[in-house]
Amino acid sequence: MRIAVLGAGAWGTALAVQAARAGLEATLWARDADRAAAMATARENARHLPGVALPAAIAPTADLGALDGAAFVLLAVPAQHLRAILARLPRAVPPLVIAAKGVEQGSLLLPLEVAEALRPGPAAILSGPNFAREVALGLPAAAVVACRDAALRDLVGAAMGTTGFRLYGGDDPVGVQVGGAAKNVIAIAAGAVIGAGLGENARAALVTRGLAELSRLAVALGGRAETAAGLSGMGDLLLTATGPGSRNTALGMELGRGRSLAEALAGKVSVAEGAATAPALVARAAAAGVELPICAAVAELLAGGLTVPEAMGRLLARPRRDE
Repeated sequence: MRIAVLGAGAWGTALAVQAARAGLEATLWARDADRAAAMATARENARHLPGVALPAAIAPTADLGALDGAAFVLLAVPAQHLRAILARLPRAVPPLVIAAKGVEQGSLLLPLEVAEALRPGPAAILSGPNFAREVALGLPAAAVVACRDAALRDLVGAAMGTTGFRLYGGDDPVGVQVGGAAKNVIAIAAGAVIGAGLGENARAALVTRGLAELSRLAVALGGRAETAAGLSGMGDLLLTATGPGSRNTALGMELGRGRSLAEALAGKVSVAEGAATAPALVARAAAAGVELPICAAVAELLAGGLTVPEAMGRLLARPRRDE
């Protein structure tokens, strides 16, 4: 079986490596032809996953025509670039599996909603607590493939899963997508708490209350509360808000130390999705009548309208109520 992976960043490359590990052939698409050629020659993605060898079963390319004949297409591009990539795809494409996390600015759509608006047909979301390098190295990990189409999630789970990469199925794509989007925003808040020297007690309290925000929004948008307790909710939030390799936590720590957003992002190759997602997530929640105090504070912090001590003071001053 052959699949296609669109997006040659760290996560797309790791998914291609995992596909090869599972016995598949994988076409790995990069926007830049020179980068695709360099990966094909060096058998390494030196920019995003240095030191990880690309198996022979991976074929780097910059040609979208290489999607022909793939069993399914994994889209591992930043959420804010998803629409542009979808618009470039040929009219007829295999089923889509989106491995992006976030809320699109402007439209306020979740990734599957963007895909469904442009490409009607079978589509799934792949999400979970996964650092790309660990997946690429074959360290134990788990994720969830969620969609309403049981045949598609079974196909992806059976094709991509191995003993070291356990893929669960799920029929709550809304809840899974909300978890993937909100956890990045909450992780920025968690990092800011640590960067400002406010302590681990504060981080634990903030992450726990952030999970409650995530769950409320998932239910309001048609998902299920129990999804928030799974891999795409609590699992991904735990990793992203505490793992030393988390880009969003690292961004929050820089903000907590008093740096501006522009200063914190300067020179970064990888994307901290929570920075773009925060205002869109808060706006989507407001449209649904859901209050997200922590996420709203992050959006204001990113915009430069609030300091970390001011944000914590505001959150702690909220009216007391039962948990």
